[in-house]
Amino acid sequence: MENQKLWGGRFSASAAEILDEFNASLPFDKKLYKQDILGSQTHAKMLAKCGILTQSEAKKICEGLEQVKEEMERGEFEFILSDEDIHMAVEKRLTQIIGEVGKKLHTARSRNDQVALDFRLFVLDSNDNLRVLLLELIDTLLEIAKQHTQTMLPGMTHLQHAQPVNFGFLMCAYVSMFARDFERLESSFRRNNFCPLGAAALAGTPYATDRFFTAQTLGFIAPTLNATDSVSDRDFALDFLYDCSMIAMHISRLAEELVLWSSYEFKFITLSDAYSTGSSIMPQKKNPDVPELLRGKSGRVYGNLLSLLVVMKGLPLAYNKDTQEDKEGVFDSFETLSIALRILKDTLQTMTINTDSMLKACKKGHLSATDLADFLVQTCGIPFREAHHITGKAVAFAESLGKDLSDLSAEELCSVDSAIPQEAHKSLDLEASMNSRNSYGGTSTQATKTQIESLEAWLQLAKKALQDSKEPQNAK
Repeated sequence: MENQKLWGGRFSASAAEILDEFNASLPFDKKLYKQDILGSQTHAKMLAKCGILTQSEAKKICEGLEQVKEEMERGEFEFILSDEDIHMAVEKRLTQIIGEVGKKLHTARSRNDQVALDFRLFVLDSNDNLRVLLLELIDTLLEIAKQHTQTMLPGMTHLQHAQPVNFGFLMCAYVSMFARDFERLESSFRRNNFCPLGAAALAGTPYATDRFFTAQTLGFIAPTLNATDSVSDRDFALDFLYDCSMIAMHISRLAEELVLWSSYEFKFITLSDAYSTGSSIMPQKKNPDVPELLRGKSGRVYGNLLSLLVVMKGLPLAYNKDTQEDKEGVFDSFETLSIALRILKDTLQTMTINTDSMLKACKKGHLSATDLADFLVQTCGIPFREAHHITGKAVAFAESLGKDLSDLSAEELCSVDSAIPQEAHKSLDLEASMNSRNSYGGTSTQATKTQIESLEAWLQLAKKALQDSKEPQNAK
């Protein structure tokens, strides 16, 4: 039987049916149809510019490719597993539409550089999209922060009450994390914004092509430098998966806070009914399923990164079929984070912040203990270790009375140790404690406002940088 594969000239027998099922990437790489068609149209224009195709041939190819894209977008395109991948499916349909001239499109390229281009374009587009969503989340966090620079709650270490902080200060901490995520994506975008098309199979092409024209037309900075590296490199995908993993980790940390803060033990926040679920058996339950799922999604994103690292770790140059396993994890991580960032933003925008519960919690855990020790050092000249010991005695005394340290009277405090003067009592005030931490990056209301101003200035620059990075893509 005649082999119907576009590459089948060397083969005398048709591919086994199970090979089609095992070998094909079409069920998932059909997501790349827009990138594949754009790359093919640009390649045809380059071939015509270099005299390898006539202008009329290139025009016919580009128009035929546009028809293929329209068929796909209307859901009329028939995907056949034996076509193996999106590249062969598009080329076969193109040839059906425009005839023999469609077979000229693959001149001076290989599926190796074609898939490297398509996948890279997808990753760069996804990078753009995640940066947009990150900035929207950061905007939301900053709005919350601005409203709560005086809202006190216990700052914690080891999940134990430590020192009083304000809620805006904690929101700024998460903004700082997500800002670094944005910057990682920004760096990855610049590092990987180079065009592999024209590298051909692994060693370049004998045709007099113009890779710089292709790269510029597609919005890249320049062509990739080395042909073999171009077709075997998946660093751009690994960069993206690492960036996704970091975002997922930061989302998971914030999600854990939301789970804790919404519990009866904390009651710092109340999640909207629209972003909560109930129990099938316990009618009183209101479960924080959104943050729990956000926390859980981090595992699959980490898995996608590890999976591709393992795929790549033993591959020799140049292209190997193993790299067909590069796409599904990237698609999954992008889709997972796209919805995660949107639903986290919505959850934050609709939650209720229970300021009274936060303030009440500040009365547990002796949050002003460090302030007493610092007062003894700064005002009384007592060495810190001795001040630490005296303060520990004061905490033990307060607990023996069933009180928080901040609730001791001046007389009670002074009775702990003769080294404690009367004026030390003012150091126990919780609001004063919070606002005393006015160092750069501290939790005082003023220091928090300074952080918000700095982060808002960063946000404006980030929005402009993102817009600037998209302009070459729009120009094409």
